Amino acid sequence: MPLGGGGPTGRAGRPRVKVAVTGATGVIGSSAVSALVAAGHDVVGLARTPDKADVLAGLGAAPYVGSLADHELLVGMFTGVDAVANLATHVPVGFAGAIPGAWRTNDRLRTEGVRRVVDAAREAGVRRIIQESVSQLYADQGDTWVAEGSPLGITRATEPASVAEAQVQDYTCDSRIGVVLRFGFIVGDDEMTRWQLRAALQGRSVGIGDPEGWLHPVHTDDLGPAVVAALSAPSGVYNVGSEPVRRADYVQAYADAVGRPGLSFLSPFMTRVAGTRAEPLARSLRVCTDHFTASTGWSPQRASFDAAWLEANVAQLAAR
Repeated sequence: MPLGGGGPTGRAGRPRVKVAVTGATGVIGSSAVSALVAAGHDVVGLARTPDKADVLAGLGAAPYVGSLADHELLVGMFTGVDAVANLATHVPVGFAGAIPGAWRTNDRLRTEGVRRVVDAAREAGVRRIIQESVSQLYADQGDTWVAEGSPLGITRATEPASVAEAQVQDYTCDSRIGVVLRFGFIVGDDEMTRWQLRAALQGRSVGIGDPEGWLHPVHTDDLGPAVVAALSAPSGVYNVGSEPVRRADYVQAYADAVGRPGLSFLSPFMTRVAGTRAEPLARSLRVCTDHFTASTGWSPQRASFDAAWLEANVAQLAAR
């Protein structure tokens, strides 16, 4: 179902639409806002504070100050928009993820938060929801390619993302479109990448799982364009990321970037000590994104992971 009818077109020749973005100042959200504005679309973004609102205004979006808990605000924000991109997350960085309760906020965003977004979108008459998700939902597949129909591994750690997807699927019907983007492990201009680089500089382990297993990465530069592409996607679940990389090669790229050869992996024992949240990160996921490319024409600007993905952050760390 196309958006925008015969109205004005964006810079890529597609219909110009109005998009509401929640989580608009996060890693995925800020990339999406920038890409949507660059594509010529009208963007309204949810900001939790006036300072965050100023950031959104600087990116070219019209800010709404409030929270996902304010149903009336969400309905007002969503009224008249063609699509809602729910990109709100709160992922703990580094060892903070092992602290009891550290994931509570992120879990609530993917359960109660998504429910609130879906309820408000339904009341406001929105025809399309784009929901972020993660490829870590898939069960460990070893060397087997992972497509959207591959088996899932639902645990206490991955259940909230699964609940989020289910709520968007319940929203979907003949007159409404629900698009779920299962992003790979984010690398680039984000705090997790910088944390891993600092660990690598100190000679600490940055690898998890089997060195011969597969990691599904996605560069921060490719997050926003994927959201733009999702405006034309049919209802469904889509894998989004670059080519999968062997975990040993992923760790080697960090070693090359910081000049510290011999970086190691967390042992299986330490992975268990890290708790249930670490297990999905250790899964071997040789994820294929052909379905999203075939459906929308999207392809990653950063198609293959290498040490160049880390250069900007390495320069920043060196300058401190």
